[in-house]
Amino acid sequence: MRTTSMVLAALAAGLGQAQYLINELSFGIDSKYVFGLSRSRFCVSFAQELLPDIIISPLISHAESPGTIPHYLVNGQPNRPDVLSNKVILTPMGVGNQRASLWGERTLQRDDWVADIDFRANGPERASGNLNIWLAKDGRATVQENSVYTVGRFEGLVLVIDQYGGSGGMLRGFLNDGTRDYAHTTNIDALAFGHCQIGYRNLGRPSQIKIHHSHGQFKVEIDGHKCFESDKIVIPQGYTFGVTAATPENPDSFELFKLVVMSETVDPRHQQDSNNNKQQNQNQNQQQAAPGGYENPEDAFKKNIPDERADIFQTSATQFADLHNRLQSTYHQLAAVYRSVTAHHAVDEQRHKEVQEMVQNIRTDLKRLDAVDNLVRTVESLQREVASLRDTLDRRISSHETSFRGALTDHHRQLSERVLDGIPGHGKLIFVFVGTQVVLAGVYITYKRRKMAGPKKYL
Repeated sequence: MRTTSMVLAALAAGLGQAQYLINELSFGIDSKYVFGLSRSRFCVSFAQELLPDIIISPLISHAESPGTIPHYLVNGQPNRPDVLSNKVILTPMGVGNQRASLWGERTLQRDDWVADIDFRANGPERASGNLNIWLAKDGRATVQENSVYTVGRFEGLVLVIDQYGGSGGMLRGFLNDGTRDYAHTTNIDALAFGHCQIGYRNLGRPSQIKIHHSHGQFKVEIDGHKCFESDKIVIPQGYTFGVTAATPENPDSFELFKLVVMSETVDPRHQQDSNNNKQQNQNQNQQQAAPGGYENPEDAFKKNIPDERADIFQTSATQFADLHNRLQSTYHQLAAVYRSVTAHHAVDEQRHKEVQEMVQNIRTDLKRLDAVDNLVRTVESLQREVASLRDTLDRRISSHETSFRGALTDHHRQLSERVLDGIPGHGKLIFVFVGTQVVLAGVYITYKRRKMAGPKKYL
């Protein structure tokens, strides 16, 4: 008995400094995370002996649903990553121009947390590629399979592992509040808030990256060595974990073995459920402790004490008994009224929560309507611009048509004048004709005279 007490005390002391696993954000979990990363290995092993039915499998993809990861969505272009039982091959060896992504379905709802990622990179000597670890808002929709070099606007954190600047390897951190478009930024490298040189290719073993976010401190470690840290970085709740990889024509092969997220605090939803259960137990205990309590509040009003004449109660004992019974009946009725009011109050609180959810949904729908209004205004603006462009085009075409007609008319007029100028007059034609006839007549007369004046020949 004494030994059992000592063991339980050691277990409690170890669990006092434990980190709780966030199961819906983790995969590839080893058995050492059953009760968190406690500083006492004895506590963990003893806890496994106490709870032999708890089985934490290190498998990533299970036989019931092969090729999938619980609570994560896997995508890739042009080929989908290979999800095996113990690892995820994001980009295969020898197949270039690949993009792959893993995005969680749940958001991180903690302020203090630790993320543990194991990966491995292999490839030829001149191969390259990049691995991106994201914690972003709506990352599956805004980031998709992009890397830090091709992503547009996003809100959150990204850690990039690649061969930046021809070095053997570099781990860099980037932040964005959703205002900067990384895809159209000329010098992305200048936006890194922290970096360190690392060796990660062809090591023959997985490399481990740990991200710490606790008590206003942000720190990144690689293989147990600090890479960079800052006390000016605070990442809010509601972001999603994701991993993307991209390769060129000569690719590296990136493999992911584990993504484990832990926290020093219990899930707020579980804590709320526990508080509700405690409150319900307290209410039940109070109801059971109340004398003469009724399960149905209406039963307290059915048992009425009949009225009696005063002369019946001759002794103080009978008078006290009657007074006791009537006071007890009054107490039961008041308790029944209180329970009924409490039940109605609980119903009202539930309805109030439902109304709040409906109002929130209506606000969400109104925001969507605002987006539709913006789209309508944009379309109307485009219509006005198109109409203005059409009017301008019509005016320019009319102007060119008028100018062309004027130029063509002037050309025809000038051509007619030149043709008329080039044709000779009728006087010249008559002179030439008459002169030609006169010359021919003169020649003929001269010929006749010479013929008449010549000697005649006789035979």
